[in-house]
Amino acid sequence: MKLLIKIRYIGTNYCGYQVQPNAVSIQQRLNEATAALFGYDCDIVGCSRTDSGVHANAFCATVAKKGSDELPTSIPSERIPMALTAHLPQDISVYYAAWVANDFHARYDVKEKEYIYRIYNAPVRNPFEEERACHLPRCIDEHGLAEMDRAAKTLVGEQDFAAYMAQGSKVTSTVRNVTLAEVKREGECLIFRVRANGFLYNMVRILAGTLVDVGLGKLTPEDVVRITASRDRTQAGMTMPACGLYLNAVEY
Repeated sequence: MKLLIKIRYIGTNYCGYQVQPNAVSIQQRLNEATAALFGYDCDIVGCSRTDSGVHANAFCATVAKKGSDELPTSIPSERIPMALTAHLPQDISVYYAAWVANDFHARYDVKEKEYIYRIYNAPVRNPFEEERACHLPRCIDEHGLAEMDRAAKTLVGEQDFAAYMAQGSKVTSTVRNVTLAEVKREGECLIFRVRANGFLYNMVRILAGTLVDVGLGKLTPEDVVRITASRDRTQAGMTMPACGLYLNAVEY
């Protein structure tokens, strides 16, 4: 059996999840922590490759002894989260661990992922939201919020999302099935929530930028339908900063 763990992290100080040669990553810190706890090097396979500065509320990964499909240990799974977290920096924690079959794959067995994008929408920046949300000082009123939510709902369904993919990305298909897309206000933050069977590179951040243009009256929900159909990245909105993006849930 191998181990499935769920992790929360603040991505500000990291180059993303994946190990990089010249920068510190989440995966590197997990490699160090598992080696310290179990006494041998481990292979850690993540559910996704979050970018530099992106956060996670529910990142999933499997842990096995390096060169093996199993994790030999006498530590009960319910004690592993606290034990692993003791070897991690303050901005990373493991909060769940369970045994899974050897052939379970943290990335390829994912059915759906959910991301949220947080926008702090107030005239003056909030120090407590620095690097946790994108600051948008121009106020989006209730009408603009309703239009953003209406535009988000046009994204639901199996569609070609090439218009919301970073240019130069290499993928075999740009079709994805979005099962939920909505924009809500929570206090002074606007929360864009989106669930899908997969995401293109920078897709959520580009969608968020396009919806902000709707909220500011630069685009209409009907324009979003047109942009989606165009498959043309140049017609969509800006790529929003990484600091507002969170991997929020993973379903297997």
